[in-house]
Amino acid sequence: MDWSKLLDEGLLSQPEFTKRPNRPSYLQDADRITFSAPFRRLANKTQVHPLYENDHLHHRLIHSLETSSVGRSLGVEVGEWLESEGHIPEGERHVVSGIVSAACLAHDIGNPPFGHSGEAAIGQWFADKFTTNEALFAELDTGLRHEFKEFEGNAQGFRILTRLELYRNAGGMRLSRGVLGAFTKYPVTAQIRNGLSTSYCGLKKFGIFESELDQFEEVANAVGLPVETGAKGVWWRRHPLVFLVEAADDICYNILDLEDAFTSGDFSAETVIGHLEPITGKFSKDRSHMTDPDRIAYARARGIGIAIKACVAAFKDNYQAIMDGTFSDALIDVSDKAEEFKAIKKLARERLFTSPRKTELEVQGRNVVHRVLEGVSEVYVKLHAANWQAEDLDSYHRQLIKAAGIDIRDVDSPYSALHSLSDYVSGMTDRYAVKIARMVSGT
Repeated sequence: MDWSKLLDEGLLSQPEFTKRPNRPSYLQDADRITFSAPFRRLANKTQVHPLYENDHLHHRLIHSLETSSVGRSLGVEVGEWLESEGHIPEGERHVVSGIVSAACLAHDIGNPPFGHSGEAAIGQWFADKFTTNEALFAELDTGLRHEFKEFEGNAQGFRILTRLELYRNAGGMRLSRGVLGAFTKYPVTAQIRNGLSTSYCGLKKFGIFESELDQFEEVANAVGLPVETGAKGVWWRRHPLVFLVEAADDICYNILDLEDAFTSGDFSAETVIGHLEPITGKFSKDRSHMTDPDRIAYARARGIGIAIKACVAAFKDNYQAIMDGTFSDALIDVSDKAEEFKAIKKLARERLFTSPRKTELEVQGRNVVHRVLEGVSEVYVKLHAANWQAEDLDSYHRQLIKAAGIDIRDVDSPYSALHSLSDYVSGMTDRYAVKIARMVSGT
């Protein structure tokens, strides 16, 4: 791959765009993401603790801002190294940093309410519906059903960025193609991915819906991603900066989930410090005068800084494989802090993600999502029966569209109808989902 293409600042679906020296594309991208409604809604979407009343715990918006900050630091250091090695021209380090930071800002923009349990709830509801003979679901091509049965927030994020928000159906936010390349962790559609057996990290999930495949092809061609051909079609190798975006996310959620677990009362201060000290080393100065929150905040700050350096070193060590598209690991997992982060993940998996309160609220969240889908899907079933003519709907379903704020502008087929339904539900905040669930179920 070639950095002169990878850092492309041309805008999606805007061939006439001319770069302005005082307004780099990556800064415009960050502004467009920051001021968008889907980004604002992240303030009321679960990070780890759903519907929590403690204002000091992380939600998706704060997590996205912090990830963007860490991504900027990773990008500056890697960019400086790329300059020193002659891989990019002098001054381009800021483009590297800006692209990574903007992509990090958007990395969770497609997440549904209730976090990963919300993704699973949406997927399960659709999977159950595809076992029925209901026409809206039965008529959908079987190859496209994976997009809904395995609902994926990464693909929904790409859809928001490139179709739904701002210039609807005409490039979406029209972000720069370099940022969109760095955003896309899984450069493959669901249909292609399910026909492949390779273990490449970019195929762990799917990140593109068929409806946005043309947009991604424009991105991939512009930035020069290596293309692979499978039995059912093509997929692409990852953009090198995806690994920095992923590293920023890994650093933030692993370390900050520990801090949140202390704030929520799930972990003691000693448990948290005991898992951060292997990263930071023992404190050289007396910290006995500090409160427990102060000690944890200090360890968190040091831990993030050290993890950044470890991931930068891992990027350098694996540079050739990253650039030829064969590298297939997370940077944190091949860094000199791999074992320490593995221990944090083990702790979270065994004691945090299984905490009674979190489990109870995930069950509640699943039922909320299913009630919303069941109640709102009636609109699309009736639209299908009315040959997609909204004016032919009965008064109740016209009222439901208005009361619930359902957008049916582009609905003219089972595929577009089911995407409109999943757009609606996945765009909800946790609390708004609860509100709509109560309305459509009459409780």
